[in-house]
This record gives sequence, C-alpha cells and structure tokens, in this order.
Amino acid sequence: MGFQMQPYGMQAMLKEGHKHFSGLDEAVLKNIDACKQLSVITRTSLGPNGMNKMVINHLDKLFVTNDAATIVNELEVQHPAAKILVLASKAQQEEIGDGANLTISFAGELLQNAEELIRMGLHPSEIISGYSKAINKTVEILDELVEEGSEKMDVRNKEQVISRMKSAVASKQFGQEDILCPLIADACIQVCPKNPVNFNVDNVRVAKLLGGGLHNSSVVRGMVLKNDTVGTIKRVEKAKVAVFASGVDTSATETKGTVLIHSAEQLENYAKTEEAKIEELIKAVADSGARVIVSGGAVGEMALHFCERYKLMVLKISSKFELRRFCRTTGAVAILKLSQPNPDDLGYVDSVSVEEIGGVRVTIVKNEEGGNSVCTVVLRGSTDSILDDLERAVDDGVNTYKSMCRDSRIVPGAAATEIELARKLKEFSFKETGLDQYAIAKFAESFEMVPKTLAENAGLNAMEIISLLYAEHSTGNTKVGIDLDEGIYKDVSTLNIWDLHITKFFALKYAADAACTVLRVDQIIMAKPAGGPKRVPGAGGGNDED
Repeated sequence: MGFQMQPYGMQAMLKEGHKHFSGLDEAVLKNIDACKQLSVITRTSLGPNGMNKMVINHLDKLFVTNDAATIVNELEVQHPAAKILVLASKAQQEEIGDGANLTISFAGELLQNAEELIRMGLHPSEIISGYSKAINKTVEILDELVEEGSEKMDVRNKEQVISRMKSAVASKQFGQEDILCPLIADACIQVCPKNPVNFNVDNVRVAKLLGGGLHNSSVVRGMVLKNDTVGTIKRVEKAKVAVFASGVDTSATETKGTVLIHSAEQLENYAKTEEAKIEELIKAVADSGARVIVSGGAVGEMALHFCERYKLMVLKISSKFELRRFCRTTGAVAILKLSQPNPDDLGYVDSVSVEEIGGVRVTIVKNEEGGNSVCTVVLRGSTDSILDDLERAVDDGVNTYKSMCRDSRIVPGAAATEIELARKLKEFSFKETGLDQYAIAKFAESFEMVPKTLAENAGLNAMEIISLLYAEHSTGNTKVGIDLDEGIYKDVSTLNIWDLHITKFFALKYAADAACTVLRVDQIIMAKPAGGPKRVPGAGGGNDED
C-alpha cells in the first residue's frame, strides 16, 4: 500500500472533490474573463445593425435572433460570475422589457476596464468605490440630458407614442419600424385603461400566421384564436356568449350505479332520457339568450348535435389562460358546469367569424364597443423564425409603451447620450482626488462602447466617429449622435431618435451593480456536484421524442 499524504489546509477542511480558486489571478481575473466572453456574444447584436445569433438550445429548438434577452436565456450559462450578468439582464427584461443588451454589454465593458486597473495595481475595493461614485454622478447627468417638455405626454397620442417606441423596435427590426410601430401603437392605445399606469402588457396579444408579408399584418380589437369552430355555424354577429370552463358534455356521476334493463322499451327509454337531459341543458342555454357557447374542454357529440339544432355556435379553447383572456375580452364569467347561465354571467361579442388566413383557419372574436379589453396584433411572415423575431419586436414595443406610461421622459438616442455622459464623467474624474479618479475615468471610457459598437456593427470607422462626436459635444451640441444610414454624425432631434430615460437609467444601474458584484468576489469555492454519473444524451434508450 502506497504512502498516503495527509491533506492539509483547505483540502483538510472541505470534502474531497471540491474546487477552490482564490487570489487575483485565479478568481477575479477569471471571473472578469467569463463575463467578457458573454458580453462579446451580445455586443455584436447591439443596435439596429446588430447581427443575428443562431442559438440551438438543449431541446434542439432553433432561435435566430438579435434579442439579447432571448440569447442569454437559451444559452445555458454555467460560469457563476457570468450568471450574475445574466441575472442583471433578466431583471432589466422584467423591469422594462428592453435594454437587456445594453446591460450585459456595458457590464462587460466595465469589467474589462476594471481588469486593466487591476493589472495597473489598483485594489478591487478602490475600483468599486470609484464605480459607485461614477454611477451616482451618471444618474445626475442623465436627468440633465432629458428633453424638455417630455415629462408631460399624452399616452393616447399616436405620434408621441411612435417617436418614443421607434428606437426600441428599430433595434430588433431595422428598416421595418415604420410598419410595425403604428400597429403596436394602435394596439396599445386601444387597450390603455383610464389610468395609464395600470396598463397590462398581457392585453396586447400576438397571433403569428405563416404566409404573406409584414405589410399584410393588422390589428384586431379582440382575440384571434388559432382554431376552427366545432360546429357548422361559422359566423355570428352581436351575440351573447356563455363560457363553460369544464366542457360541454354529459357529466359522469360521482358514484357508480348499475342499471338493470329487462326489455327493449326500457333500453330505448334509457337512451332517450340521456338525450332529453342534454337537450334540456342546451335549450336552457339557448333560452338565456346566448348564441355562442365557449367550452374549456371536450364537446360531446350529442351536445354538439343539439347546439346545431338550436343554432348555437360552439368554440373550443383548451388553454385555460386563453379562456381567461377570452372572458376578459367578452366580459363573460366562466361557469363551472353545464347549466342555465345567469344573464350577468353572459358576455357580449360584436362578431365571431371563422376566416382563412394563409391556409390556416382562425376564429376572430371582435369586440369593438366592449371597451379596452384585449387587442391582437396579427403578424404575417414567410418563416417561423421571422415571425418569432417580429413577435419579440412587438413585445419590446409594448413593454416600452408600459414604461412610458410610468415615466415618459426621453433622452437623445443614437449614442448621443452616451458620449455626453462619457464627456461629463471625464471632467468629473479630474476633480476627484485619490485613486477613485482612475476608476471614474475608466467608467467614463466604458460609455464609448455604445457608439463604438453601433459604428462597428454598421461597418463604419469607429475611432473616427467617436472623435468627431466628442468634438461636436465639446462645442455644446449635446444632441449629436450617429446617423447609421449615412455613416456621419447628425443632430438626433432631426432624425427623431429618442430613448426612454427609464430604460437607460435601469440598464446602467443594473450593469454597474452587476460589475461591482463580480469585482467584490475574491474566492470561489465549489463543492463537488451532487448526484451520480452524468447521463450522456442520446445514450439513454426508450425516451420519447417529446
């Protein structure tokens, strides 16, 4: 038996199989490196000319998108430090719904600059204190850059909505924002409640139908269901609606009963009683004034037969979330079992019709007078991945609308704000004494990432453009940004490119917080992963396709 050396130090304290990294080289710089890799991935997708990423997730689903939130969700990020950036971008996505890319890219840039400072000999805590001062100053400067008069806004004015939404949609679908923005703005304004702060993003639905092109897209006041009606009645107008959550069918009894039948008459009568019972139920629904029945479950054959006889239209909505939305659209109350509905429980629709769009039969439920319940943007496109990407652009637009209902202040877009922040912070860093000033200067430098990336993604000379922007800004033109079409600098107020103040504010805040969190780590201790041997995908037999 060989001589076994006794473990000492960290080895003796922790279970075997653990990993332990400490010190600047092993922990801090490795963490920074992992975060840099993540931000390199998202950075090329920043802005209107951002490149698309092709991501195939663990279920073999293909995503072709330049939406950073989708990309980092589908990449299964393993490294604990890079996960912090992912969490920051998710927080941004949930808070604002746009600007996830800025969060990750900016945090990565901050960390890259922090690495240079560490190599110069600064201690991470000095960098953190510098970054904290810098982000507080940034927030002050951001407030100064807000366009005057933009804090008062009529959220029902389409022009104002579009001008604020344009840059968010253009960053996802460049060149098509002029078609998409009016659609999204229409849909949002139609469902906007009396108090705009209570705007619910879920009220703007998206129906993706293959075929046609983006210019065939439209907005429907009401819902678009992707299935046909169950019966033969395909069109009803100005009708009352009864919604049954459980399904339209004879319900089985709770207890088991045995029926003894002696003769043929009894058998006939037994079958007739079942028919009579269902007919009675359906007749009760028809008598209540309802002309449309919506079922949350299966529709029995016999029940359908009587629905046809009483000229009732039957819709089946199997998803309970869709059913809830349908109730919101029509103002109906879902009834649990098939019985005569109260007049109060009935909803109302202007029209329910089955139409064929691009070879797919869809049921369109319109409710024009019923107030601001639900609105659907019908998107048309040639492939599934294009439709998915369009849907993300619509989501971004709707989320931007929600943010502008909360706070409608705007700042100049197209990197004008970032250059101005960089310039003002640089000046601020000269006034600071102590080692913080280096960190603040680096923080200011990090803002150059935005114009640099926008220029690089558009194939322009980044250094030249940044120096031109600085020159313009130092003469007092704070609204000068990059015009990506012509590759020169221009006043963004003439181009009408604005970003929401609230989006920038949260993105920069989350990015700075995430960067400081990563810098605060000086040791990584990983326990041995639990569980037995890893299962190799493809080796396990007998698993289903789904």
